[in-house]
Amino acid sequence: MNPETSLIMNAPWRDRRAWPAAAVAIVLSLATPLVHAQAFPHRVIKIVPFGTGGGPIDTIARVYADKLRERWGQPVIVEPKPGASGIIAADAVAKAEPDGYTVLMTLPLTHINAAILQPKLPYDPVKDFAPLSQLATGGPMLVARADAPFNDLREFVDYARKHPGLNYGTWGNGSAAHLFGALLQRQAGLQITHVPYKAEAAVHSDLFGKTLDFAWANPATARVQTQAGKMKVLAIAGSKRVSTMPQVPTFKEQGFTGFDLDSWIGMYAPARTPQAVIDQWTTALQEITRMPEVRDRLIAFGFEPLGGTPQVFVDSYRADFPRVAELIKAAGVTAD
Repeated sequence: MNPETSLIMNAPWRDRRAWPAAAVAIVLSLATPLVHAQAFPHRVIKIVPFGTGGGPIDTIARVYADKLRERWGQPVIVEPKPGASGIIAADAVAKAEPDGYTVLMTLPLTHINAAILQPKLPYDPVKDFAPLSQLATGGPMLVARADAPFNDLREFVDYARKHPGLNYGTWGNGSAAHLFGALLQRQAGLQITHVPYKAEAAVHSDLFGKTLDFAWANPATARVQTQAGKMKVLAIAGSKRVSTMPQVPTFKEQGFTGFDLDSWIGMYAPARTPQAVIDQWTTALQEITRMPEVRDRLIAFGFEPLGGTPQVFVDSYRADFPRVAELIKAAGVTAD
């Protein structure tokens, strides 16, 4: 018997007693890559928030990042990509790997308002994203300097009618604040000018510097600046008052219609993210949103905590889209 024949005849696979062990080894070797592929998360996770660093959504994103880090034992970073009213951030996540390691925390502006106003978006707000959870709802506030010669919405409208040419600032074209400002302009017959900014902080800097006559603010900022004696709040948009400033009436309560559309904070992953990963994200976001300390932070920012399922998020989106389109039409807002 030559050496080659001897090697073949004495090979382990010819001994049936060795077959079970060999089979187990083969199964384990094939299963190992699959186990690793399903082990989410096993590396750095990135949350891309709407707006600039230090803004309200960036701050809320960091609250969730801390809780996710504790829950999953992996680094969770917050990486703002400001510009173009959130479109840059949304586009970055839409084009990220659909593996659950890059997600978006955003407002309706990137997925509803922009989709209506800008038909040539670099992403499809429905097809390019997988909804994870709608975290909270809320609305912006109409504000002025503390020394402004009006104290409520009716007084402001009377003043604006007598002083045509007032200007106001928001955090971007097509934002909820912009839409509500334009609707107020039409509904009350005012001659006012919208000045868009990249960040809310810049808006208020110019308001206090008297470059702007009035502005919009999120409830957390409005509360801080009101307590500091620098700002007064005239009205809040949305369906109801907020618990952090219950003294501030809604537009509807002051006789103005069409302002009862709530804004929201939502989380998205790229489309084609595995369902198992989406489920992990949704469960984590729901449980984190229910934590008392997280609820308190959301409420402090003027939002009502939700933490719903992807399907509830989809249903809300479908209900909001035509209402925002109607608001944009009523307000006469265009992409420019």
